[in-house]
Amino acid sequence: MNRAEQPSRRSVLAVAVVAAVTGATAPAFAAQGPADTSDRTPGARPIDYHAWTTYSEWSSGTVQGTRPVAGHRPGLVFDVPAGRNDYTDPHTGTTSTWEYAIWTGPVHRLAVPATEVVASWNAHTPDGTWLQAELQGTYSDGSGTPWYVMGRWAAGDRDIKRTSVDGQTDGKSTIWTDTFVIDDASSGLRLVSYRLRLTLYRKPGTQLTPTIWRVGAMGSDIPDRFTVPASVAGPARELAAPRYSQEIHKGQYPQFDNGGEAWCSPTSSQMIIEYWGGRLTPEQLSWVDPSYADPQVDHAARFTYDYQYQGCGNWPFNAAYAATYQDLQGVVTRLASLSDLETLIAAGVPVMTSQSFLETELTGAGYGTSGHLMTVTGFTEHGDVIAGDPASPSDEAVRRVYLRREFENIWLRTKRYNASGKVVSGTGGICYLYFPADPSPLQREALAAVGVR
Repeated sequence: MNRAEQPSRRSVLAVAVVAAVTGATAPAFAAQGPADTSDRTPGARPIDYHAWTTYSEWSSGTVQGTRPVAGHRPGLVFDVPAGRNDYTDPHTGTTSTWEYAIWTGPVHRLAVPATEVVASWNAHTPDGTWLQAELQGTYSDGSGTPWYVMGRWAAGDRDIKRTSVDGQTDGKSTIWTDTFVIDDASSGLRLVSYRLRLTLYRKPGTQLTPTIWRVGAMGSDIPDRFTVPASVAGPARELAAPRYSQEIHKGQYPQFDNGGEAWCSPTSSQMIIEYWGGRLTPEQLSWVDPSYADPQVDHAARFTYDYQYQGCGNWPFNAAYAATYQDLQGVVTRLASLSDLETLIAAGVPVMTSQSFLETELTGAGYGTSGHLMTVTGFTEHGDVIAGDPASPSDEAVRRVYLRREFENIWLRTKRYNASGKVVSGTGGICYLYFPADPSPLQREALAAVGVR
């Protein structure tokens, strides 16, 4: 759940539609290098998730010092330096010199011209390395965006402080933390294509390298709606996931946003990581105060923390954190319906959903929120949603059952009224999906059915 004094990211996005944002450009440190929707197929998914994961897909990009590697889990690595850059970390003030190498992906034309795009990646960054992910696109009016930084990321926090980059806009679109947003969607302007760029960094003179296994982006154009059509319940199933409360961590580690309601995202992430068998060693957890219960939640908060956003709710940083666990993948996408979610649950894949609601809109929650992550682990025989809700007073209280109709509406809508009666944004079906690097045939089929491969 977001801090009370901080608006949700989608609330900020809603403001951006009516407020001009001017005067900023993409950071100098970045490495160089009106839509007609009348023919849209009725019922077509308003979501396009696309990723690069195979050797041939990595080979389809343009390389400057990087190279693809084959094997059980193909990826991209540092080969030879393309140059050196000095980087001053804005959160420490430290300036360091880094060798870099670059991969620029081919142009991906969106199946759905998009108002929003979220990139995500899976990588291994040993100490002494990090990466920068960028996006550049083409608008429906034929003009292009600048290269936008979508994140500067390392699995650890010794070399750089992982960070989003504020202040990026060209007057038509803006980056809000981790999300590309068309400033005025009502104008009809859309993003019709994009390409991604990865810059890999390492300490000069070493043979260290990040390894990137997956990079992709989800583009979407979710129609404005206060309510969504009711879905028909599918088969009942409940997955046995661990249950962790964020609330028992209240007041822990103020430097990582102080626990409690601010830790819904890493707490939910840790539940699903451990569902898939991810575990931390005593050595990895040795930095956590031994008096704290569930120290793995503190660990997740530290290593998903975005030093610019000053919180643990950066969507791609959570997905990237999940992928630091052996043989696990993480993506950020949207689902189109509760039936999509049921398809995944039936295949044994739990889902982390983001929603916002008044206390009166979700029976049994006992709270309202401008943005909150929870896990969906099943459905009852009546089709109601079984959730691991970290906004619970104890681990034992985390399992909740929420009414199907209420849940699907608060999760899938894009417009809602807040407690003051003001129209603000809903989350539009955003979710995290964590799943094995080698999914079972049933899991692979379910993921493909919701647009993820």
